[in-house]
Amino acid sequence: MGKFILKVPDMSCKHCVMRITKALEELGEKNFEVKLESKTVEIETENLENVKAKLSEIDYPVESVESL
Repeated sequence: MGKFILKVPDMSCKHCVMRITKALEELGEKNFEVKLESKTVEIETENLENVKAKLSEIDYPVESVESL
């Protein structure tokens, strides 16, 4: 399991945070924090590609990934 910071530049409001949170919960992810101020998602996951695909699917593509 890895820890990552995903840069999501299209995030702009609390509604975005709620949509991203709901999508990640649908994937079964539990260890994450959506940060509107920095437009990032800090997540601990085994399925990074699934997470990135899901975010793209709901119109929040990941611009970059940083490993922690």
